[in-house]
Amino acid sequence: MKVLIVYYSTYGNVYKMAKLVAEGVREVKGAEPVIRTVHELIPEDVIASREDMKSGKEMQKDVPLVTKDDFMEAGAIAFGTPTRFGNVSAQLKNQIDQLSSLWLAGELEGKPASVFVSTASLHGGQETTIFTLMAPLLHLGMILVGVPYSVKELFSTQGGGSPYGPGHIAGLDSKRDIDQEEATICRAMGRRLAETGLRLQKD
Repeated sequence: MKVLIVYYSTYGNVYKMAKLVAEGVREVKGAEPVIRTVHELIPEDVIASREDMKSGKEMQKDVPLVTKDDFMEAGAIAFGTPTRFGNVSAQLKNQIDQLSSLWLAGELEGKPASVFVSTASLHGGQETTIFTLMAPLLHLGMILVGVPYSVKELFSTQGGGSPYGPGHIAGLDSKRDIDQEEATICRAMGRRLAETGLRLQKD
């Protein structure tokens, strides 16, 4: 079963989270992670003028763009985004807005979905971003999968992560590394999403 991990990342932090989610998926027998990104909406001249943005894009240069077939072939889907004023990034939302044909055909109904997010600050809108992204996923008929408190790192994290989904605090310069607790929560979500997808396929 393919687990699609579709994300947007400006500086590379959400991309690093996507790779950790993929590690969790690989721990589940019968599950295969597929990492994809979405179209950039920031003008090229703006990116070219910023060393941090250029570095982030260089880091992700080999990641393919997601296709409609990727969504159709996946048995489970994880969505990753930075926070934009407490909401999903325009780039990822733009991709979701293009899923109308799949919505009309019911192609995504019954597939499990999870959300992971990165913010600059501790109270930068991680939970509101996850909640607002869950709304269109429910419209698509997907089944939401979070992170239960059996993942003990939810009790000890000093960065990101909640029962709603993995999180990362990147810092105001977007250079803070993903810490051990944040990474563990990412992997745990990947495992749980894959396990849920496999169980639903058997049913």
